[in-house]
Amino acid sequence: FAGSQGHFELNVFKPVIIYNVLQSIRLLGDACNSFTDNCVVGIEANKARISQLLNESLMLVTALNPHIGYDNAAKAAKKAHKEGKTLKAAAMELKLLTSAEFDKWVRPEDMISPK
Repeated sequence: FAGSQGHFELNVFKPVIIYNVLQSIRLLGDACNSFTDNCVVGIEANKARISQLLNESLMLVTALNPHIGYDNAAKAAKKAHKEGKTLKAAAMELKLLTSAEFDKWVRPEDMISPK
């Protein structure tokens, strides 16, 4: 608001503007410190839950495309989603692959960085 009160090129409200900018910076810095102290410190990953969610994720279907084709991969993903099953179970029920093939082809660690 103070910025709009100046006339011509001389704005007598610049000290008010600077004061408010510095106050906002201080507030943001204090908020970051408080967030770190009261929230971030002590957070630990629940590795078992992360692993479970990763292995149940339907995004893993992208690793199957080169091996069983897009249409078959889509069928497996739709079946898994509709029936609440894992992608591996759905693909094996559709007889698109074996357990060993799934484990060989679907490796999430290979999907998280460029080759």
